[in-house]
Amino acid sequence: MLLITGERKREEEKEGAKYVRMERRVSKFMRKFVLPENANVDAISAVCQDGVLTVTVQKLPPPEPKKPKTIEVKIG
Repeated sequence: MLLITGERKREEEKEGAKYVRMERRVSKFMRKFVLPENANVDAISAVCQDGVLTVTVQKLPPPEPKKPKTIEVKIG
């Protein structure tokens, strides 16, 4: 599970600025995300730029397929 918490503080509003969506003006927030089993939890990175948080989760390589096992059958 990936847990993201943060706090948004009041920023100065610019005249003529248009916002597509503003979640809340001033508050703390928390989001939980269930990660898939093939997520590499040791290689998670996050970057916050221009008010946008980008979280990158890398996938683990797929497991190698099991090779068939040969068994010798003895008679008698």
